[in-house]
Amino acid sequence: MTIVSHHGPSQDGTNQFPDRLPGKADRALAPSLRRGFLCRCPNCGRGRLFGRFLKTVPSCATCGEIMDHHRADDAPPYFTMLLVGHITIPVILAVQMRTTLSDMAFLAICLPLSGFLALALLQPIKGATVALQWALRMHGFGDNSTEMTEFAEPPETIEPH
Repeated sequence: MTIVSHHGPSQDGTNQFPDRLPGKADRALAPSLRRGFLCRCPNCGRGRLFGRFLKTVPSCATCGEIMDHHRADDAPPYFTMLLVGHITIPVILAVQMRTTLSDMAFLAICLPLSGFLALALLQPIKGATVALQWALRMHGFGDNSTEMTEFAEPPETIEPH
């Protein structure tokens, strides 16, 4: 059985996580998440994180931190749906049990409320996701200048003679 360490080299001497090199200062997770949820730069907390609704800025205008590295992908919509569902379902059940609204009136209230809540939470949750990646030095947010990217050329293969 191989034990993989999240810091430094593995048992065979290779570094499994190049962004998490020994000697790098840890980035505070809680302040970074708070700054990201407030749609601010996770590094300085002053610069804007988004240029448009869900489009991150290329870099922070205040501190210069590059934001193009993030790979939020499907995580923010997933977490938004999870959170909106956990908020609205108990409210929907409580209202339905205590009132005698018609089905159409009930839908006219609940659907816009759920949609508004989802739109209101999507950008802050994406900001927190980007901030999490920044704090954990994921996807190029580390200080490693020799980091390989997924688009790097593969090493040349030596053909046997």
